[in-house]
Amino acid sequence: MNPPAGRPLVWSWSLALLGALCSVPAVIVTVSQPSRGLALAFGVLPAAAVGIQGPRRRRYTTLIPGVAIGACLTLGAALATHAALAISGVFLLALGSAMLAPRPSGRLLMVLALPMVGAGLSFTDVATAAELAGLMVLGSVYGWLLTLAWPERPAHVRAPPATPSRGALLDYGIRLGLAGALCTGVGFALDLDHKGWATAACLLVMRPTPEMTRLRGAGRALAVTSGALVACLLARADPPSAVLALTVSGALIGLAATRPSRWYVTGGFTTFLVISLLLYGNPQLAQSRFDERVLETLLGVGVALIFGVAIPVLRTRVRRSARSTPL
Repeated sequence: MNPPAGRPLVWSWSLALLGALCSVPAVIVTVSQPSRGLALAFGVLPAAAVGIQGPRRRRYTTLIPGVAIGACLTLGAALATHAALAISGVFLLALGSAMLAPRPSGRLLMVLALPMVGAGLSFTDVATAAELAGLMVLGSVYGWLLTLAWPERPAHVRAPPATPSRGALLDYGIRLGLAGALCTGVGFALDLDHKGWATAACLLVMRPTPEMTRLRGAGRALAVTSGALVACLLARADPPSAVLALTVSGALIGLAATRPSRWYVTGGFTTFLVISLLLYGNPQLAQSRFDERVLETLLGVGVALIFGVAIPVLRTRVRRSARSTPL
């Protein structure tokens, strides 16, 4: 069974086994064709990250994140064909997902789908994003079939979160949209190689409460830096494909096994796979890819902290000051 949530760092051997089984196709392909094997590893990321959910008849929900990620990566790639389209699209999607947040579909859009639209901005063509989207869907189907081997377990019924007012949702949606649009605009203005990395980091980190944004910001920065560093060191060592295959398996196992952790460690494993794929066959680019990934992540986190923490805190102080100042 899944470990109890709430602890900073959790390791589940049951989920580690799921991650190991999810990695089998990617490992087999990596041994002979490393670039395709690394791409295939992305296909099973959603299944490894979602884990085992409730009774078997409801485990089809494992398919939903994979389909959503694939579709949103493709959408992001389509938006990236023009800067104005990308900037306005990110803003409107962020605002819409925030307004729909009280609904389950809205939470999925805001927490998962929206950041993947940002990530999709980094693709240079829609066909490449669509190919990766297909791998995501296939990997999710494979992962769903694997989860059926685990025994039945009762579904965890969580109390529905308090529903914010429409005014609060609108305020957060506007701030989220402006933050994402700003990162997107910077990516295009500076003509970054991966225009969506900062946008994805910002949208992954920013949450309605300042405290949650602070925690996720620190976790994202540390995890991405660690994952990028390991990937760059490995690339410079130029290991044989068998060793690379083992590291791919290790990343998927670690991602799955630590999923219930309160600390935001998932970004380290995904970053390792991203940088490994980009550096395969080009180890001389290790330093530049490390700098690019870390700096753009820090940019996204910084923007998220401004719009998700600094602005709400400053606004609250101004209001308190206004109330306490005699006329």
